[in-house]
Amino acid sequence: MVKAVVGANWGDEGKGKITDTLANDADIVIRFQGGANAGHTIVNEYGKFALHLLPSGVFHQNITNVIGNGVAFDIDKFLKELGDIESKGVPAPNIIVSDRVQVLMPYHIQFDTLEEARLAGKSFGSTKSGIAPFYSDKYAKIGWQINEFYQDDDALMEKIDHIADIKDALLVNLYHTDPIDRKGLLEWIKERRDKIRPYLADVPKFLGEALKEGKTALLEGQLGTMKDPDFGIYPMVTSSSPIAGFGAIGAGIPPYEIKQIVVVSKAYSSAVGAGEFVSEIFGKEADTLRNHGGDGGEYGATTGRPRRVGWYDCVASRYGCRLQGATDVAFTVLDDLGYLDEIPVCVAYELDGRQITDFPVTKDLKRCKPVYKTLPGWKCDIRGIREFEDLPKEAQDYVNFIEQQIGYPITMVSNGPSRDDIIYRVSPLNK
Repeated sequence: MVKAVVGANWGDEGKGKITDTLANDADIVIRFQGGANAGHTIVNEYGKFALHLLPSGVFHQNITNVIGNGVAFDIDKFLKELGDIESKGVPAPNIIVSDRVQVLMPYHIQFDTLEEARLAGKSFGSTKSGIAPFYSDKYAKIGWQINEFYQDDDALMEKIDHIADIKDALLVNLYHTDPIDRKGLLEWIKERRDKIRPYLADVPKFLGEALKEGKTALLEGQLGTMKDPDFGIYPMVTSSSPIAGFGAIGAGIPPYEIKQIVVVSKAYSSAVGAGEFVSEIFGKEADTLRNHGGDGGEYGATTGRPRRVGWYDCVASRYGCRLQGATDVAFTVLDDLGYLDEIPVCVAYELDGRQITDFPVTKDLKRCKPVYKTLPGWKCDIRGIREFEDLPKEAQDYVNFIEQQIGYPITMVSNGPSRDDIIYRVSPLNK
């Protein structure tokens, strides 16, 4: 069977830890979209790791880790990340890369950086990882599938010339910089193709055979619903779909194989990058929450940027869970709220003088203000607790209230950074 682990909100919900935890019972972990523009933080017996391209199953030696065709594949970052984890004592993981994956090229990063600089104050808050230019090229049909690297020099130069003619018009005339070094790009391809060749495989064939044999696969999503280019806070979104349904396309499996969708939602809200964020808080209140958040604070795993933070948003989370098709909700970092006397929860939005509980389109979202209900805090450390009934009553009430508000069963509660800091519960919605 196939399970998906995806985000309900703006990303940074703790999907890496949940994937790492569920991988104990999996045979395969698959990255199906996105690139190295976001990271998953994992804490285990080897240490603390921020993964960007590698699937979160790389710490399990019995797992096959798959990079699917839907990923923006940065070869250099892939090889560096692989070397980094092995240098810290992690046994060499079993990894295969789709022979149909498209490669993030050096000029994608260049264009991303140049465009953000050109937009200045109206920029998208990009991580400058080349993601938007990469996906633009993919759908404009001037991208590079990895299998195209294995051609003779004449064929490679023919494609390089075709692409460079298009790119140079922008580089020279819009950005006023140097054109692409065409021979240098050819050498860049030839230097990397032999390094990556051992990992390439026919991933749909591999997955089809594995599922026929009854093996279990995890689809690991990047970012969350609010960053989807169709259903998120467009245009301040990512360039690939983080919706579980896209996992079938980005991995190469039939959609009916996805039997369980674990949607991860954090006990408060956070986001990296620009865009509408109704329950965002600021100033000292935000600094305090940010510095309590996560293991070492709310800072981007990829960029190191301070994450924007806010109180839990039931409107956005209900919408996010519905779009993802949640069968289960994993509720993370509950332990981070133990310092609060009272905890605000956003239960509705005020839009033009009326309250709404359905997530609106972006043009209306800009005018929304949060409507809060305040719940009592539990004022203690809850790490180490393994049974839901052993949590302080206020912590149980907080989880139960949010579950009732979003309407989807919270079956996992994370109360610490390590793999073992998980409380499994039977939701009343599943009884």
